[in-house]
Amino acid sequence: MSASRGRRSEAQFDRLRSEPHRRFNALIDEWILVSAGRTRRPWQGRREPSGPESSPPYESNCYLCPGNMRANGQRNPAYDSTFVFVNDFSALRPGTSTERIEDGLLRAEGEEGACHVLCFSPRHDLTLALMSVEAVRRVVDVWADETAELGKRYRWVQVFENRGQIMGASNPHPHGQVWAGSALPREATKEDGAQRRYHAQGRQRLLLEYVAQEGGGARSIEENDDWLVVVPFWAAWPYETLLMPRQPVSRLPDLTPSMRDSLSDILIRLLTRYDNLFGLSFPYSMGWHQAPFGGDDTDHWQLHAHFLPPLLRANVRKFMVGYELLAEAQRDLTAEQAAEELRAASPTHRFQTSAGSPIDSSVLAPAG
Repeated sequence: MSASRGRRSEAQFDRLRSEPHRRFNALIDEWILVSAGRTRRPWQGRREPSGPESSPPYESNCYLCPGNMRANGQRNPAYDSTFVFVNDFSALRPGTSTERIEDGLLRAEGEEGACHVLCFSPRHDLTLALMSVEAVRRVVDVWADETAELGKRYRWVQVFENRGQIMGASNPHPHGQVWAGSALPREATKEDGAQRRYHAQGRQRLLLEYVAQEGGGARSIEENDDWLVVVPFWAAWPYETLLMPRQPVSRLPDLTPSMRDSLSDILIRLLTRYDNLFGLSFPYSMGWHQAPFGGDDTDHWQLHAHFLPPLLRANVRKFMVGYELLAEAQRDLTAEQAAEELRAASPTHRFQTSAGSPIDSSVLAPAG
């Protein structure tokens, strides 16, 4: 899209931004209500703890730390980098029956799958934002390796991380998960359909066109030669972001070594902006959406990662309730406002833990 067209488009949207309006999510063919200015309303509801978190480099009671016993009685190896194991309480399991049952409107089917846990680091007190580019690159490689291996058997591979107690993380040790299943889940089905229909019209991949339209714009947060991070025009969560490659890529294993390096760097910069937005270790759920496996054509599908943080203020979370549950998603500030605030948050690295103790610089990303 030309720069003049972009400026014209933004000028047109300016007339709507201060008023309630709806925006279309082209990735899932759904609408969202934007109610700009509701962040100014008085808040007497639940407030989340926003004080500093304190964690030691090693925690003897942590079932993810090296050498410790897990809940199932197995002992972790003395790992010194990443560590992957089968979830001791897997939501999906291999060998499960795939029997289908149908009785009128009642339908059910067995779902076979696998659930793996990925420890990002042996250090209990780190997050991805506090790790070096080299250490995050190792995580990216494991994401890709897990995807390739599980994709041999399962149709959908979901790489994700829940960060913080508010997002349901059962353990503060830096870790994520990889689930794989035989069926295409709800969100994947919607994204697959929208991207496939768009591409079938003779256009390039939907998200590649979106990258071309949003780069350097009002909603852009971080950019490098390979990647773009934006607050999506259709974002539902207050500080939601979307991370996309600039060239055609369908899955994580398809990333070149240089793209993996630049991804590691931009991940750290984005997550550091999140931490510095409110001066705390920012909670979020993030996950990669990559092309389904199974032999179908994937020319329509563009790899991307969603970051879905719940906080509206430092100690107030956005609740998806009432209208959001019964009608459609609604947000309280515009995507442009959120992007402006994230751009104002420093992307330079914090060189201390939240408890205030210095972290060895060998495990940290360089500033800048």
